[in-house]
Amino acid sequence: MAAILGTDERWHIVDRERTGLAELLEGLSPEEWETPTQCGDWRVRDVAAHLTITARSTYRWALREFVRAHGDLDRMIHDSAIREAERPTADIVANLRAITGSRRLAPGTTPREPLLDILVHGQDIALALGRDRQMPPRAARDAADRVWTMRFPPRPWPLPKARLIAIDIDWTRGQGEEIRGPISALLLLLTGRTAAAEDRLERTPLRPAPQPPSSGSSGTWAGGCTSIPPDSR
Repeated sequence: MAAILGTDERWHIVDRERTGLAELLEGLSPEEWETPTQCGDWRVRDVAAHLTITARSTYRWALREFVRAHGDLDRMIHDSAIREAERPTADIVANLRAITGSRRLAPGTTPREPLLDILVHGQDIALALGRDRQMPPRAARDAADRVWTMRFPPRPWPLPKARLIAIDIDWTRGQGEEIRGPISALLLLLTGRTAAAEDRLERTPLRPAPQPPSSGSSGTWAGGCTSIPPDSR
C-alpha cells in the first residue's frame, strides 16, 4: 500500500485537524495558553500562532521576514511565531479557523508540509496540556514518509540509524536496530520529539555477528579480527 495520500484526501485531513485543534484551543484557560511545550521555548500560544502563519503568508511577507532574521530560516520561523503569538488568543483561534479550507502553501513548500505541520504541532500542544489527541494512521504515515524523503525544505532532524517498523499500518524504513511502534510515535521520533515517543516504542538491538570456528591453533583469524562487543553498533 502506498504511503503517500492523494492531494484531495490530504487536504481534507488537514482541514479536519485544523478544526479539531481550534476546538481544543477554544476551551483553554489563560494559564493553559502559557504552558511550555517540547518545541524549544515555544508555549502553547506560540505553537498555535505558528500554525496560522503559513496559509496566510505571501512571498513578499516571507522575503521581509527572511531579511529581518538575517537570512536564518530557523530564526525566521521562530521569531515570526513569537510575534504572531502576541495577538489575543481569540484572534489566534479565529485565524486557525479562517485557514480551514485554504490550499495556500508557504513559499518553497509542497502540499505535504501542511499535514506534517498540523499533526506534529498538534501533538506538541496536546502533550504539553496532558490531552490525548489521536493521529489518523494513514495521515501519520504520509507525514512520516515525507520526513524520511525530505530534501527541500532541508530536514531539520537527523534520521535515526535504525529500521523503523510501524505496528499499526504498513510502513518500514531504514536499516539497523529495529524500532517498533505506532506510526504516530515513529513520526514524533522522526521529528525530534524523542521523549514523547519513547514510551510507545520497542527497540531490538542488533545482535553481534556470529564468529566462524577457528581453523588453526592460534585461535585468531589471519587478519587479526576480534569479536564485536555485544553493545557495539
